[in-house]
Amino acid sequence: MPLATVYSRGRSGVKAPLVTVEVHVSNGLPALSIVGLPETAVKESKDRVHGAIINSGFTFPLQRITINLAPADLPKEGGRFDLAIALGILAASGQISSQHLNTYECVGELSLGGDLREITGALPVALQTTQAQRILLLPNDNTPEANLIQNVQLAPARNLLEACAYLNGQQPEIPASSVETPTKINTLDFADVHGQYHVKRAFEIAATGGHNLLMLGPPGTGKSMLAARMNSILPALSETQAQATAAIASISSQGFDISTWRQAPFRAPHHTASAAALVGGGGNPKPGEISLAHNGTLFLDELPEFDRKVLEVLREPLESGHITISRASHQAKFPAKFQLIAAMNPCPCGYLGDSSGRCHCTPNKINRYRQKISGPLLDRIDMHLEVPRVSHEILRHGTPQGEETSAEIKTRVTAARTIAILRNNKPNAQILPQEIQQYCQLSNQGEQILEQAINTFGLSHRAYHRILKLSRTIADLANTENIEIAHLSEAISYRKLDRPLTTF
Repeated sequence: MPLATVYSRGRSGVKAPLVTVEVHVSNGLPALSIVGLPETAVKESKDRVHGAIINSGFTFPLQRITINLAPADLPKEGGRFDLAIALGILAASGQISSQHLNTYECVGELSLGGDLREITGALPVALQTTQAQRILLLPNDNTPEANLIQNVQLAPARNLLEACAYLNGQQPEIPASSVETPTKINTLDFADVHGQYHVKRAFEIAATGGHNLLMLGPPGTGKSMLAARMNSILPALSETQAQATAAIASISSQGFDISTWRQAPFRAPHHTASAAALVGGGGNPKPGEISLAHNGTLFLDELPEFDRKVLEVLREPLESGHITISRASHQAKFPAKFQLIAAMNPCPCGYLGDSSGRCHCTPNKINRYRQKISGPLLDRIDMHLEVPRVSHEILRHGTPQGEETSAEIKTRVTAARTIAILRNNKPNAQILPQEIQQYCQLSNQGEQILEQAINTFGLSHRAYHRILKLSRTIADLANTENIEIAHLSEAISYRKLDRPLTTF
């Protein structure tokens, strides 16, 4: 028959919407036209498909070929539709059977020789193909990534001939891909950091509840070293979280590293990064650093050195957990539930409060330096704490009892996080304002202490809620049902930057 319909998948944000490839072969002068809002790479597929069909031993029809990519209002990008277009042409011209076309979804880029090249975004494609209860025909190189989806039915192919074999009811002989997921071993350990016990305690609390944290201290006191070890104490991602995180990485320009499956991501952009690099962008938007850190950690070192306008784009996703990028023709929504870890010097020279006495910054200079971070952004950070210089003795020998390893800390973090998940069905940092009264109740004395702190430091309503959620996490680490005065007092003590400069 002169008309063939092949199913494929496009890309819109982290979703892979269904694209129906309709191929019509009719009499007329030889020509090939593609309609349905294709971008340049899609239009160029006609040349790749022509070479692939000829070099695979088939005949390219010398007729008028019209290819429609539906829906027409969805932008189409990349070479992922090459395989579907080639199969549609072969089926419409009667060179392969069209009987089984409706049971497959086909994605893959073709070389001129007919080989199939891997595509980006195979994971969301596999997820939505499974939901549609079809078989996914894809490049063999994408098989390990697609295999991470449970109950997925895959038909891997190395070239166009093997793809055609599936449609003709044959099973090509392809070496089976390993289903065992390699795991990248994290060699960073908190035991490498000598001293800084109150900072390690803060990291343990932050990891348990998913709280944002800001460190202030002179250069070389271990701020970056501590932040780099954050992932070593975070619990493993659930299957749902891992799929969501991997789907974002899969559609990004860097691709997805299968060895990081079930591991929380850690992103550390340089302070010269633009706003688009953080939130994402492009004509057909791709995820930025905050989305690539979804369910993981975003570390911003030298926080005041970031452009103020760049930092301001973090405010909304820190609250909402997602980012929406709007274009004239469409919108793309990316998840962005990340944990912010930041580090900065306490003053322009970096040595305010240091025992060396090297700081000669005036209060005005210090205020101008800190004002590079806006109040609304600072208000969204649960914990601000100092990271002082440790003594030479501790730095050289450590402590007599030794340093705790990340494995020991992770055990406590996982146990306390489990308590929160069973109670809230989410980490404490994600408790909604309307749920505060249910999960974060204080005694009368606790209410009085918190009220005094609000009046003394001029805390906002948001800071009030964040202190309560932080107290809940500290109580979970202590394995106590109620928030006690000691838990509340410790949570309040982490609000260093809410205090006047003279008391810091």
